Amino acid sequence: MKNKVLFVVTIVAVFLLGLLASSIINRKSEAKYKFVPKVDISENEPRNKVWGENYPKEYQSWLQTADTTFSSAQGGSAMRDMLEEDPRLVVLFAGYGFSKDYNQGRGHAYAIEDIHNSLRTGGPTGKGDGPMPATCWTCKSPDVPRLMSENGIAEFYSGKWADKGEEVVNPIGCADCHDPSNMKLRITRPALVEAFDAMGKDINQATHQEMRSLVCAQCHVEYYFNKKLPGKEGVPYLVFPWKEGMAVEDMEKYYDNIEFSDWTHKVSKAPMLKAQHPGYETFVTGVHADRGVSCADCHMPYKSEGGQKFTDHHIQSPLNNTANACQACHREESTKLMANVYERQRKSTENRLKLEDLLVKAHVEAGKAWELGASEEQMKAILTDIRHAQWRWDYSAASHGASFHSPVETARVIGGGLDKAAEARVKLARLLADLGHNKPVDMPDISSKEKAQEYIGLDMEKLKAQKETFKENLLPKWMEAAKAREAKMGEKSVSMN
Repeated sequence: MKNKVLFVVTIVAVFLLGLLASSIINRKSEAKYKFVPKVDISENEPRNKVWGENYPKEYQSWLQTADTTFSSAQGGSAMRDMLEEDPRLVVLFAGYGFSKDYNQGRGHAYAIEDIHNSLRTGGPTGKGDGPMPATCWTCKSPDVPRLMSENGIAEFYSGKWADKGEEVVNPIGCADCHDPSNMKLRITRPALVEAFDAMGKDINQATHQEMRSLVCAQCHVEYYFNKKLPGKEGVPYLVFPWKEGMAVEDMEKYYDNIEFSDWTHKVSKAPMLKAQHPGYETFVTGVHADRGVSCADCHMPYKSEGGQKFTDHHIQSPLNNTANACQACHREESTKLMANVYERQRKSTENRLKLEDLLVKAHVEAGKAWELGASEEQMKAILTDIRHAQWRWDYSAASHGASFHSPVETARVIGGGLDKAAEARVKLARLLADLGHNKPVDMPDISSKEKAQEYIGLDMEKLKAQKETFKENLLPKWMEAAKAREAKMGEKSVSMN
C-alpha cells in the first residue's frame, strides 16, 4: 500500500516539475528574444503590411479580422442586413441614410470595402458629388491621420466624401493606435482630445490601461458634425457631445441647447438625433469598466506563441474567444458564459423592440396629425417627446454590446424611452381627437424591408443603380490612383539589414 502511495506521489511530483520546467524554458525564451526591426516605419505610414514587417505576430492576427464565419445572437463578424431583419428600422430612419442601407459592420479589414459598398455613401461620379461629407472617412483608415498631418484637421473634414476617395484606401490598422517610434498607444483622432478638453480633462494623463480603451473610444462613440464652430464655419467638424457629460441625458441636453438635429423625420417631421455607436459611453457605466477592465482585455486578449506573449489583434467578439477573453477571470464553462450573455441580451431586446413598436406608431400618428391640419405649435411638445424617445432607443441599440457591457444602464435608458414614447402617443391621441379623428390610425404594411422602403418613398432601384455605376466607373480610378501614389512612397520602410 505504501509503495502505491509513493508511486502516485512520485508521478504527481514529476508532472509538476515538468510543468515548472516548461514554464522556465518559456520564460527564458522570452527573455532571450530581442526585437530587431527589419524596416524603418515612418511617422504617418498607413500601410499595415509595412508595420507587419516588424510585428509579424500582431499583423498575422490582425489579418484574421477578415474572418466572417462567427455569428452570435446579436453580432459577430458576419454581414447582416439589419433592415431585412427588422423592417421597422426603415420607418424609424425615414428621411435619413440608414433607411436605405444598414448592414452590421464586419471586421476592421473590411472598413474601406464596406463604406464603398454602402448605399448611404451614394453613387458619386467625381469630386464634389455625393450625399456625404469627407468627415465620414474619419474612423475608417490610418490614411486619415496621415492626411490630417499633411493638410490640417479642418481641411480633412472639408469637402465631400468622394473628394478623398483615392487617398483613403488602407483599412483600420496599426497607425490608428500606435506610435511607430516606440509602439506606445496614441490618440490619432483630434475629436477625442477635444472632447476631453471640453470636459476639463487632460487625456495625456491617461494610464496605459486606460489607453487600452481610449484608442477604441476614438471611433466607438457618439458624435456629430458641427458646421458652426468659430473659425470653421461651414466645415462639418467632428465633435463628441461630452461637454455636459456622457450619459444619455447629458448628450441630449447638449444637443437640445444648441438646437441640433441630424435630420428631419420624413413622416412625423420630428427633429431627430441619430445615435452613432456610443459603445464607449455605455461601456464606462458597466461593471467591467468599474473593475478596471479595458476594451482590449476582452476584445484583444494576450496570447502566447513560441514563448512570446503579445496582444491578439484579431479584434472580435469575446464570445468567439472565451478561453482567452473570458476565462482568464471567469472560471465558468464557455457554454455557461455564453448563456449568461445571451440571457442579458434577450431581456434587453424584449423591451427595446417594444419601444420600437411605440415609436413607429408615434411617427405614423404624427404624420396623420399633420395631414389633418395640425399646427406647429400643437405638434411641438409631441415631436420633442418623439425625438427624446427615439434618441434613447437608438442610444441603446446602436451602442453595440450595451446590453452586455452595461445591462442595468441600458435597461434604464430603454425604460425612459418607453415612458417618453407613451407620453407622445397620449398627446397625439388627444390632438387627433381634437382634429376629428376618433379612431386608431391605420398602420402601413411594413412587414418587409421592401414594403417599408416603398412606404417612405425610397426609389431603391435608382439608388442601387447609382451605386453600381460608381463601383464600375469611379471606384477603379480611385484604386488605380492610390496604387500609383503608394508605389511612389516605395519602401520608406527600407531594409535596415
